[in-house]
Order: sequence, then C-alpha cells, then structure tokens
Amino acid sequence: QVQLVESGGGLVQAGGSLRLSCAASGRTFSGYIMGWFRQAPGKEREFVAAMTWNSGNTYYSDSVKGRFTISRDNARNTVYLQMNNLKPEDTAVYYCAARYYTTSYYDYWGQGTQVTVSS
Repeated sequence: QVQLVESGGGLVQAGGSLRLSCAASGRTFSGYIMGWFRQAPGKEREFVAAMTWNSGNTYYSDSVKGRFTISRDNARNTVYLQMNNLKPEDTAVYYCAARYYTTSYYDYWGQGTQVTVSS
C-alpha cells in the first residue's frame, strides 16, 4: 500500500524558509513523477512543483520559480520542497502526490501539511 507522509510545515514570517518532506513507501517509485501541490482557503488546489524520480527533471509553477526547489533522496525514498523567501500568499496546505509517468493524473496523495506565512 502506497503511503505519502508530509512533514515540515509550520508558521514562518515573510521572507523566511521552510523545508517540507514527503516520505514515500509501499512500492518503488522508479518511473514515477513526484509532485507538490497546495490549496489555500477558498481556492482550488494548484500545482507547485514536480520531479521525475528517475531523471531528476524538475518543473515549477511560475509563482514559485526561483524561490522553491524540489529534490529527492533516493536512499530515503523522500522528496523535499525547499521554500525560500516565503510570502503570505504561499500560505496553504501543501500536499505531496505521485503518478506514474504514463498517467495524466496523480493517484497517490499525502494528508497535507499546513504552511502559514505571516506578514
């Protein structure tokens, strides 16, 4: 059974940094794309960043490009989201997700971790 468990959220002042972790278990993730999404109150869930597990190719939304970095530790089966220069508009619940590279939808999701950025 696939499990994605996020951690690392919290309260930080604007301009600060946080690192989110997503511990993945239950299968090998070779061939998978690991993604981070977020959902702010009253808004739809939006894409933040993604990484192909095998090649390490990365993708970012325009709103976080240059501030956030997605990475992985193969030995730990963990994906990270380093968030720098945080802004109040980054406040949201952040979710880790996974999909096989041939599918168009993410079929595994974590429970989410809250990130709150104060001004």
